[in-house]
Amino acid sequence: MRWRRERGGAPGGGAEQGRAAGARPCEQEPKGPGRYAFLPWLLMGLGAFSNIIHGKSGNPWLAGAGLLVFNSLYVTVVFSAFSPRLRTTRYPVYALAALAAVTYAVALGFGGEWFLFFPLLSLASGTVRTLRGKPLALWLIALSGSAGFLSGWYDKSPWGSFGIGYGTFLSGMVTASVLSLFDTIQELRATRQELARNAVEKERLRFSRDLHDLLGHTLSVVVVKAEAVRRLAPRNLDAALAQAADIEAVGRQALTEIREAVTGYREGSLATELDRARSALGGAGIEPVVRQSGPPLPPQAAALLGWVVREGVTNAVRHSGAGRCEIEVHADDDRVRLTITDDGRGPVSSGASGAPSGAVPGPVGGTGLAGLAERLAAAGGTLRSGPDGRRGFRVTAELPVGAGDLADAEELSR
Repeated sequence: MRWRRERGGAPGGGAEQGRAAGARPCEQEPKGPGRYAFLPWLLMGLGAFSNIIHGKSGNPWLAGAGLLVFNSLYVTVVFSAFSPRLRTTRYPVYALAALAAVTYAVALGFGGEWFLFFPLLSLASGTVRTLRGKPLALWLIALSGSAGFLSGWYDKSPWGSFGIGYGTFLSGMVTASVLSLFDTIQELRATRQELARNAVEKERLRFSRDLHDLLGHTLSVVVVKAEAVRRLAPRNLDAALAQAADIEAVGRQALTEIREAVTGYREGSLATELDRARSALGGAGIEPVVRQSGPPLPPQAAALLGWVVREGVTNAVRHSGAGRCEIEVHADDDRVRLTITDDGRGPVSSGASGAPSGAVPGPVGGTGLAGLAERLAAAGGTLRSGPDGRRGFRVTAELPVGAGDLADAEELSR
């Protein structure tokens, strides 16, 4: 199958998913046999029709009526079995029951070529969805057995009892198997399309999270340091130039991180984020206090906690009005705990930056503390935020450091 890629695939790491969702087959995929594919099989009744024309049937008018009723019921069963509105109802089963009654009646009444209607009845049975499975198998066994027995008992069929019985069973089983196979193919195709859509949505969510976390923190640091430049320039040019150099460095680093986010290969680092936190807090006039204890963390856990540090410090710089911010990381063999505490007034509103009370609140759109709560929850961790006593705000993140608990964290943290 040849595939053609359309414009506008998902960014970066979702390129393969974008190709899967944005690609389409150049040729129309087969949908399987339809209802009209089963109509030519009615030609098997030409022998009975010939008997009627040549007067070989005992009662031509009754035989003709029986042939007409059989054909009508056969078409009814097949068309209702393929109808989107009727195929899951009992209507095809009732029509099949009527067709079976007519088949037994004409076969017992006229014999000979009329026993060929049993394979046609079996063929129609295979199209009925609600019979597929064990009910259809039992029905075909009973039908083929009775058809073979009756054709041998009456000894009017030129096809022999075994041929009638075997043909009856084979017709229904092959029909049901082929239709079931095409139904399965359709379900797999629909599942593949749904997986492609989910992959694109997942990539969009990752991209929106990364942009929020990257740009929100970076722009906050740039604003704080720009204000410091404005304050220092009149009285201390060297200090102002140092802050301007920091702005340039932050901007360059932001460009690098955005490129990495777009390509889907950004790896977070707790140590790097702690260093940036010291710089951002100091530039905002907030005393940074950083404490670390415990063994080194796996890369996945460090990446997730790096996002928490970035968001927590960004909120402290933007909203807290604090004079001091403490960041404490304590790890043991099983879990790691990160606490960010400031002595300010906390976030002024409950938007993308978090909520002023309790755990992270309801809507989780992939931004702010709510998005971080999703990431940590997917890795088996928790994130809580709220007031710290009478004054101040605290963000607490806990995370298992075992590789098994973080099986999905690496993809979520990218």
